[in-house]
Amino acid sequence: MTRPAHVIVVGNEKGGSGKSTTAMHLIAYLLDLGHSVGSLDLDARQGTLTRYLENRARFAEKTGLDIPMPDHRLIPESTLEDRKAAHAEEGERMAQAMEALYPHNRFLVIDSPGSASHLARIGHSFADTLITPLNDSFIDFDNLAIVDPDSFAIRRPSRYAELVWEQRKKRALRDGGTIDWVVMRNRLSNLDSHNRRRLGAALEALAARIGFRIATGLSERVIFRELFLDGLTLVDLGREDLDRKMTISHVAARQELRELVEALNLPL
Repeated sequence: MTRPAHVIVVGNEKGGSGKSTTAMHLIAYLLDLGHSVGSLDLDARQGTLTRYLENRARFAEKTGLDIPMPDHRLIPESTLEDRKAAHAEEGERMAQAMEALYPHNRFLVIDSPGSASHLARIGHSFADTLITPLNDSFIDFDNLAIVDPDSFAIRRPSRYAELVWEQRKKRALRDGGTIDWVVMRNRLSNLDSHNRRRLGAALEALAARIGFRIATGLSERVIFRELFLDGLTLVDLGREDLDRKMTISHVAARQELRELVEALNLPL
């Protein structure tokens, strides 16, 4: 019997942290390895992952190249005014999508919205692996914990950390499963700094306190924004039939992606 999907949720209440870029590159990486992949976009308002995949399908049709695609679903929020009814409708939409994708794919990648919406909470509760992209600044760190400005000691976990804790409990009650939470330090500067060291120390202290692992993510590179328009990823740049020259920057970014996937400890 085929094993059901390993669910990867990319989540963070902070916008602009690189969730959709991370989700798309994980999808492309897993497809390139030959795995069947489903994908869910829970952020219908922005719909970045959905547009990324639409661009990818359009590029494949234009060039005639056989570019692998996931089995994708976009789940909009309910427009019902009654909150209880709206939550029930969203739960039903999520259940239908999971029923369609979960048993038939080796991996399911979920891109969640940058808010604590009901859909985001449901998505988090299904995670086997939760990836939280974090820009390397205390502005983004504030989403995880409140830090004392003088001592840089952690005062208390913040709203998103509490959301993850709640969904971990729901996951355990539903099926006894656990969530492997990985905080991914994105857009790291190549230059060492006091701020970077302080942030690293604060992350390590918080990781021990609330239970997540730390991984190095993707550096700030223009190439990610350029690839979006054609729906391509760093993984696709390795194709022999794609007329795109590889630069040193591309090679370095691909290595970052490989190291990230290794750090996730996925059942590959």
